[in-house]
Amino acid sequence: QLQLVESGGGSVQPGGSLRLSCTASRRTRTGYCMGWFRQAPGKAREAVAVLDQDGNPKYSGDVKGRFTISLDNAKPSLYLQMNDLKPDDSAMYYCAAEDKTWCFVMVLNGRIRADLDQWGQGTQVSVSS
Repeated sequence: QLQLVESGGGSVQPGGSLRLSCTASRRTRTGYCMGWFRQAPGKAREAVAVLDQDGNPKYSGDVKGRFTISLDNAKPSLYLQMNDLKPDDSAMYYCAAEDKTWCFVMVLNGRIRADLDQWGQGTQVSVSS
């Protein structure tokens, strides 16, 4: 069982930036298969950025060009740099990982489908003026 702990959330104005961090208790078996999801009140949870089993980053259409996912396997820690934040980015953000020898990650019509089953507790991001 992986332990995942997120940090870095907060309140910012539109156009601002935040960097989320996720510290894992150990590396995943693939070294990748980690990502960021978010859930706003009344909405379904959605994947925003995921590293597939080869370490290739996948982004949802809503955040592509504004968010950057990165991984430091020496720690190991996963990061999400969020720039040009918008009010619609307000949500609880969750770090997730898959600890098998493979993971399913696909982008279809701007949406990421990723089957990751280890979850952190979340960190809140609020964007408002």
